[in-house]
Amino acid sequence: MAKYSEKSQEKVGEVMHEMKEGKLKSGSGKKVTSRKQAIAIGLSEARKEGAKVPKKKSK
Repeated sequence: MAKYSEKSQEKVGEVMHEMKEGKLKSGSGKKVTSRKQAIAIGLSEARKEGAKVPKKKSK
């Protein structure tokens, strides 16, 4: 199982809170309703901030 840093866990928590309030938007500007998409956004933002986050899965 991949290890996530405290910083990245906090970021995902913030993003999930935004999603539940209905304030989280995707890159296209649409409201995010998918839990998986919210987590992906949180991890992506954490990655940009330099948190320890495993690499993206490639298909």
